[in-house]
Amino acid sequence: MQRIRRLGPGDEPLLAELNLRDAEFGLSADGGALEPLAPSDARALLADRDVLLWAAEDDLGPAGFLLALTLPLRHAPGRELLLYEIGVRRDVRRQGIGRALCGRMRDLMREKGIETVWVLADNPVAADFYAAMGFRRKSGMQAYMEMEVPSSGPC
Repeated sequence: MQRIRRLGPGDEPLLAELNLRDAEFGLSADGGALEPLAPSDARALLADRDVLLWAAEDDLGPAGFLLALTLPLRHAPGRELLLYEIGVRRDVRRQGIGRALCGRMRDLMREKGIETVWVLADNPVAADFYAAMGFRRKSGMQAYMEMEVPSSGPC
């Protein structure tokens, strides 16, 4: 049996466990653990009202998670959501955990009057899941780009 709850201050150990067990939530088994946040950074993340992090838990610990961020806009409606990542433990996939996590996100959106959520789907399996959740591909929006800025040295 799973329980889903929004994480907040005091859930730093569960956040660290999600990072240490990250390979269990990826699409392939070749991933590894992620370095947990420093305690002060974990506390700040979990206390941030614009960070929306839910975890599904079962008797074996975290079974899934969803991380979304509230983004302020410079125009009406004033804010939207970015679904940053979602993961379900391999051994409990296709049991409705991802759907339930998305349901919690939609409930919060309705409660807060946020009408739009978007996601960057970087692989066909993820794109199929998001389509099943009601996401639609937006015409002309097919590029994912990133830039790393070193903390020191030339830009």
